[in-house]
Amino acid sequence: MKINNPRFVTSVFKPGKYPTDIKPEIAFSGRSNVGKSSLLNMILNEKKLAKISSKPGRTQSINFFNIDDKFYFVDLPGYGFARVPDKVKEEWGRLINDYLFNRPNLIGIIQIVDARHDPTKDDIMMIDWLKTSGLPVMLVATKVDKIGKSKRAKQQKNIINKLDLPEEFYFSFVSSKTTEGKGKILQFLQEVLNSSRIK
Repeated sequence: MKINNPRFVTSVFKPGKYPTDIKPEIAFSGRSNVGKSSLLNMILNEKKLAKISSKPGRTQSINFFNIDDKFYFVDLPGYGFARVPDKVKEEWGRLINDYLFNRPNLIGIIQIVDARHDPTKDDIMMIDWLKTSGLPVMLVATKVDKIGKSKRAKQQKNIINKLDLPEEFYFSFVSSKTTEGKGKILQFLQEVLNSSRIK
């Protein structure tokens, strides 16, 4: 798969205000500060298309990126950041839930965790929902360049065990700095798009 012309389309702050054209959508989900924007930019061969912030919790909307007029990447708000006010958390929760449960265009999800740490309770809750969704899922463990290669096998086993990850879920370590794992993500995306009924 090659991505040639990605572009930002819109930010959605309220349920139901999504793009109206019928294109497949692949969502990116993960806790705040897990490297989601950096991952998106790496996949898209861009540096600043998805805005990167040093402050967790800055993505407060669902952001849609048109990929070559064929499908959308959907950047979901990061979850699990304690310093965000409860009211904001509730609004994010309603927005994310509405999208995940009611969006027929959604054909797959890339779920992101930090390769350096154990999955959080929020990560476990998200994976538990994904297990019941029937959607193709790829678990991506970012920032792998920050852990030694000798520790990877142990950490992969630890992450998979903590999340009780089903065998049908894809898994890959990824580094946005070195682009390690990018090929596996592109392969997953192509397989999901090939099997989608939405064209």
